[in-house]
Amino acid sequence: MTAVQGQAVEIPTEDGIADAHLVHPGDERPRPAVLLYQDGFGLRPHLRSMADRLAAAGYTVLVPNVFYRHGRAPVVDLPEFIDLSVRPRLFDSISPLIQSLTPELVRRDAGAYLHWLADHPLVAEGPVALTGYCMGARLSLLTAGAHPDRVAAAAGFHGGWLAVDAPDSPHLVAEHVTAELYFGHADGDSSMRPEQAKLLEETLTAAGVRHRCEVYAGARHGYTQADTDAYDREADERHWAALLDLLRRNL
Repeated sequence: MTAVQGQAVEIPTEDGIADAHLVHPGDERPRPAVLLYQDGFGLRPHLRSMADRLAAAGYTVLVPNVFYRHGRAPVVDLPEFIDLSVRPRLFDSISPLIQSLTPELVRRDAGAYLHWLADHPLVAEGPVALTGYCMGARLSLLTAGAHPDRVAAAAGFHGGWLAVDAPDSPHLVAEHVTAELYFGHADGDSSMRPEQAKLLEETLTAAGVRHRCEVYAGARHGYTQADTDAYDREADERHWAALLDLLRRNL
């Protein structure tokens, strides 16, 4: 496996400084960039390990702390392993952070992250790709819609609330998307019900967006997160295969 190097970095935004993790192959050559959006639990060792795996596949990967307005990561005190017994307490703290990240703030922050990547010497010229998990799937879709000139591919895994009856629903950006999209829905996910998945699929198709949406049978919401009790090794490996295939086609 390719050796990688990671470091803490700081990204100027319109609202302050976003702390982030940057990782890249150790040969120091410029590589295509991937912006990795966190789940609700935030920037932590497991997400850094996911970024390492992407970097080992030949990419320069940035994982921003999207909750930076509320403090440096970890914004919420997390146990080493997140199981059902601690989730209610954690989400009492996390839910307000998620709700505060409005579509306008997502688009504004995305512009800062993409600008920073464009100027970095370890990022190759050309478009970038996105991948997001849980809430990060929403951020991935919103970013693809807001910055079509910069985003060639965007993925979302076990995302929630991607297509809802609201004027700022993420699926409504479809008409602006030029990237190829991939979504891997969790099975029986209460935050992404069949009618929402159907609306997302129909909207992307009507807009002419290149895309693929799949339900990972038997996999719970959070199936890629190995530091939680929702982890599903088989579904996680399926996610990696789909994501790397998407990146190879577009970067």
